[in-house]
Amino acid sequence: MALEITRRSLAQWAGSLAVSQLVPPIARAAAGSAAGGALTPGDALRYVNPALRPSAEMVARMSAEHGTPNDSTLAELRRPHPEFMPKRLPDVAVEERLIPVPGGAPAVKVFVINARAGSRRPAIVHMHGGGYIAGTAAFEVGKHQAVAKELDCVIVTVDYRLAPETRFTGSVEDNYAALKWVHDNAATLGVDPNRIAIMGESAGGGHAARLAITARDRGEVPVLLQVLIYPMLDDRTGSTVIPPFPLGSIGWDAPSNRYGWSSFLGMRPGGANVPAAGVPARVKDLGGLAPAFIGVGGIDLFVSEDVAYARRLIEAKVPCELLVIPGAYHGFDVVAADTAPARQFTKAKFDALRRAFGNSDV
Repeated sequence: MALEITRRSLAQWAGSLAVSQLVPPIARAAAGSAAGGALTPGDALRYVNPALRPSAEMVARMSAEHGTPNDSTLAELRRPHPEFMPKRLPDVAVEERLIPVPGGAPAVKVFVINARAGSRRPAIVHMHGGGYIAGTAAFEVGKHQAVAKELDCVIVTVDYRLAPETRFTGSVEDNYAALKWVHDNAATLGVDPNRIAIMGESAGGGHAARLAITARDRGEVPVLLQVLIYPMLDDRTGSTVIPPFPLGSIGWDAPSNRYGWSSFLGMRPGGANVPAAGVPARVKDLGGLAPAFIGVGGIDLFVSEDVAYARRLIEAKVPCELLVIPGAYHGFDVVAADTAPARQFTKAKFDALRRAFGNSDV
């Protein structure tokens, strides 16, 4: 039973982060991240928080058959697994909508969760993970229903276009169109237009950071809070900057990151010619952005870039809360949701939202 539960949670994690093909074996990741010859899975696991080691071992075993994503494996990577989707709640409303995107782009699909006309509640505009190349908003609707119910808010999750078919310019416009639609239709949705947060995990966290920058620059929609969960912020990680072992040894690794970024940008990542418009970490001026909550694991590939981004926000006088969970790998809060580190992480995220929404003393 415990094994089956772990397998199900891993599959849900793979669906939500779209990493079923993107979690290479620990030994390969370790060998690619450290000098002096190949390392064993045990070399990586000893850096994992003890409470997370059973799930990390399962991730390693289940991912051993998969390699770095590439063009030929993309279709399989995106193949849906509805049997592992979180169950939808019957008492929380869900509506699927198509939102116009300016410039002749196709309308973007969103799922509107827990809307209630006549109320004036906070809202979250959410972007899913998947390395910029995979994932779907539909997969996580059940999870978002539970969050919306707990926080008494509306959640609008965006099914933005994926790379490499659509480069960053297209998905940025999809996400912004959804944000502006929520703001402009606040009364119909039962949303307070001054209490709209944005949130995402992994690549979705990168999208949320990019959306906060776009909203600041266009000056049309006030963003209350940006919640960046192990966000994918810097194309140089894994290309021109190789994090030391054990960072990225479990979960999303450097070769996968290079493929995700090259697909998203349409060019080799890490170079001097990469446009800042697609990479939050390359934006020079972070002043005037919405306050931020950033959470990441201590051995996540993204930990260094996330800490650096938090520091830059603070230095730009943007309020920023940073939480680093020691010994936690990419996506640990989904794989091992019932462990103490994951509960601590999720509570901190929810508490940050509650404080921003003004409905709690936490």
